[in-house]
Amino acid sequence: MTRLALLAPLAAGLALFAAPAMADPASVNITLGPDVLRSARDLGEVDVEQQASRLADIVRQTLARRGALDGAEVNLTLTDLKPNRPTSQQMAAEPGLDGIRSISIGGATITGHVTTADGLIHPVAYDWYSNNIADVRGFTTWQDADRAYRRLADNLAEGRYETR
Repeated sequence: MTRLALLAPLAAGLALFAAPAMADPASVNITLGPDVLRSARDLGEVDVEQQASRLADIVRQTLARRGALDGAEVNLTLTDLKPNRPTSQQMAAEPGLDGIRSISIGGATITGHVTTADGLIHPVAYDWYSNNIADVRGFTTWQDADRAYRRLADNLAEGRYETR
């Protein structure tokens, strides 16, 4: 029994050295462009801030899950943002809007750059909007913007930075 007690700490120490090093996850920074800042009063500042946070979360999680852009710095600017359904702020300002039946073409435009771990800078440009009102699918206020975030994150993970 004492031999096992002596070997256990040694085995644990060796396991730590043998384990692969954890990758340094990408740093993701989001800023709001001037057009989005101007529209924040109409859309609601809370909604706009939540969308910036949502973009950062989706990009960060996708890159981590796919093991992409380790050690990179991803700086993105949300330059345009359109909801599919009225936001709370819009419904408060215009009581005639219906949160269920009022729909519009939504989406987002994102620009910026990625600085990879080796110091190379890659410009980023991506946008996605529904083509017409008949293409609007989903039931959330930010359905198309969310789709834009996910598609951008997938593109970044695959090394495609400019897809306009």
